[in-house]
Amino acid sequence: MIIGNNREQVIQNIKTAANNRDFTAKVEVGDPVMSLQQRTALVDNFWKNQATLSSKLNNEVGKILLDTLAKTISASTEIKGLKYLKDLPQGGAIVTANHFNQTDALTIKRLALKCHHHLSIVIEDTNLKLPGFFRYLMNYIGTIPLVNSPSYIGNEFPKHLHNALERNNWVLIFPEQEMWWNYRKPRKPQRGAYYFAAKQNVPIISTFIEIQDLPKLEKDNPDFYQTKYIVHVLPTIYPNPALNENQNSKLMMAQDYKQKVEAFEAIYNKKLDYDFTPWDIAGWRHNN
Repeated sequence: MIIGNNREQVIQNIKTAANNRDFTAKVEVGDPVMSLQQRTALVDNFWKNQATLSSKLNNEVGKILLDTLAKTISASTEIKGLKYLKDLPQGGAIVTANHFNQTDALTIKRLALKCHHHLSIVIEDTNLKLPGFFRYLMNYIGTIPLVNSPSYIGNEFPKHLHNALERNNWVLIFPEQEMWWNYRKPRKPQRGAYYFAAKQNVPIISTFIEIQDLPKLEKDNPDFYQTKYIVHVLPTIYPNPALNENQNSKLMMAQDYKQKVEAFEAIYNKKLDYDFTPWDIAGWRHNN
């Protein structure tokens, strides 16, 4: 399923960013553009509305909807490596994954359902303004919006993250930040997810999502094959109680990236190289 127009332009944007090693570049076309003041106001209103009766009802609907979507849209998703979660302590955790599709969170939701955990999803603030059905999802499926400002990240965001973890939720954070559509390779992560894991003293559930090409073409686009996902659960990463938050975040980030690179190389039988090739985009017929 392809969501969004201008896929060829997006791919060209990914090519430029990858070759420039600009791993957090925004590559999508037509995303909402808002000032910091507008984004802050948007998120403030989001949290105020969460306390209203209508929002509480919509959140219940949203949770059911998310479960349904995870079981239908991601029905073909496989999960490997559950052995690494066998000894995971009870309580909240932060999940990291590569970010390559508007619906890739459904694969992690499927993992959470299998492990009997609720999933909260950290999203970019402007996602609250996405059009149509996606706007509803972003507002009512247990998201935690993130405003890229020191004040919000230092004060408001930790409170909402803590509340989710206190409810024993898993919290999905994409450390690559921006979505690169159908991009197979793990990108270098940003430190936020690991800093908050260290600060909240919770483990990192490390995952890497494999994208396989299927032989069938997409119904609405003859340039792309359909794809299938496999979630690879990797060894869980724990903060070291002998280290401070800054030290822990750096070590946890390095370990997570190392695991994702090793998983990529083993799965695809390729050494990781960020020079762009058409193969980097899963399902693209130009990569054949």
